[in-house]
Amino acid sequence: MEVLRRTLEYLQQGGWIMVPLAVASLVLWTLMLERLSFLRSLRRGDITIDEVITLLRSGAVCVEGNGLRARLVRNFLARRSGFPRLDVDILRQCAMRERAGLSSFLAIIGVLVSVAPLLGLLGTVLGMIETFQVISLFGTGNANAMAGGISVALITTEAGLLVAVPGLLLSGMLLQRSSRLATQLEEDVMIISRIVRRSSCTLTDRLRSENACIDQREGGLAIGEIAPAGVYIESEAL
Repeated sequence: MEVLRRTLEYLQQGGWIMVPLAVASLVLWTLMLERLSFLRSLRRGDITIDEVITLLRSGAVCVEGNGLRARLVRNFLARRSGFPRLDVDILRQCAMRERAGLSSFLAIIGVLVSVAPLLGLLGTVLGMIETFQVISLFGTGNANAMAGGISVALITTEAGLLVAVPGLLLSGMLLQRSSRLATQLEEDVMIISRIVRRSSCTLTDRLRSENACIDQREGGLAIGEIAPAGVYIESEAL
């Protein structure tokens, strides 16, 4: 209770500007702690790329773990069609969803980090205006009357810096972690795409899918060429 009482007294000395500053601080630290926990969970207990290759080649349908690579492969396996060309696009869509999650709330965190010292500066200006008004009425001999404006100016500046400085350091760390995970995601997509493109479809799947499972970039058959089994594939006939 004593700590709460002193905190309330501190906020009252800073004036009304401490209310939006306290709200911005609360939201900022809530978002930063959530991002720290989320990004750390993406690195803990993740599967290796060798395990991913083994799972894809063995035809697994379930992947354990909550890491970034495990989430990507699990979502891909749940949506894959069995046709290499379509599966590469599905893999990229899954990667786009994971990439969007990596950067969530980072823009808001950056805005709040910038807003905190500006609110402190606003409090400084308001405090100085109040001080000059007191001086214009009572002169410089009334120290008690001047103390209110000075306290508003100093306390709001202090509070704004206390919020902004650690927030700036932590937001930089969050951006660095997010960038590293995004780079890892790009590398994983490239490796998995090669594995998917090298997978093969049966002739029945080719006929049913209208040639969708043939990847021309990997030396597959283009429309109008002769299939290995001697079947002539035409775009209009399929």
